[in-house]
Amino acid sequence: MIDTFSKYLPVLLPLIMLQLILMITALVHILRHSTVRRGNKPLWIITIVCVNIIGPILYFLVGRDEE
Repeated sequence: MIDTFSKYLPVLLPLIMLQLILMITALVHILRHSTVRRGNKPLWIITIVCVNIIGPILYFLVGRDEE
């Protein structure tokens, strides 16, 4: 089990870092701005946190309001 995990670690680590960077960036953006384009802020926060990489990408493509 540990051998398998260490074998895939070089592939998983960049993906985990990408997910964390996207999530933190999206959360900071949504908390600093007062409006979103579609939906409401609590729904976007739940989506960003729970839907891993796709949630923050959806927020930046669909939900972010240009101010």
